Amino acid sequence: MMGITMTTPDMSILARDLAGDLDGSFAAYVRATADGIYSGSLRMLGDRTDAEDVMQETYARAYNALSGYSQERISTLQVRGWTWTIAANLCRNRLRSRSRKPTAPLGDFDVAASGRSTDEEALSEVGEALRAALLDLPFPQRAAVVMRHVLDLTYEEMAIALDRPVGTVKADVHRGLARLRRDYPEETAR
Repeated sequence: MMGITMTTPDMSILARDLAGDLDGSFAAYVRATADGIYSGSLRMLGDRTDAEDVMQETYARAYNALSGYSQERISTLQVRGWTWTIAANLCRNRLRSRSRKPTAPLGDFDVAASGRSTDEEALSEVGEALRAALLDLPFPQRAAVVMRHVLDLTYEEMAIALDRPVGTVKADVHRGLARLRRDYPEETAR
């Protein structure tokens, strides 16, 4: 994996800012967490529209909850884990709802040549295969793998978000990765 250096705001400072001025610092909170919420939701759900909906609903619910919290409670929040608690529950609910409402496939579409090189197409195919493999994992494993290896959440943040013990979250990551390696050896070897 290529290393990309990103500066992440200190979440404890962000929590204190939210406690002191919710309306004034909420936009900074969204900017600091939105990419991860969208990216993780997309990988958990496999659908851009659903991921966008989850992201919107996450922040609506977060704002409503924070509005009712005391300053002391807000200032001690583990922001990423707390936000992911909301998002993960919304993802889980969306998947449950989908399973109750089967959809018919829309059929194949002709896609114009992309003009990409063979290497880019091969990487894209591997990416698609891994995305599909990830969607085959049971939700607890999928959420744990995405949160750990895509979003780089700590096990403690994941435990908060998923409302599971740290050891269980670690086991979900391990089992999810093992299943990906077992079921999709070609894609995971690249």
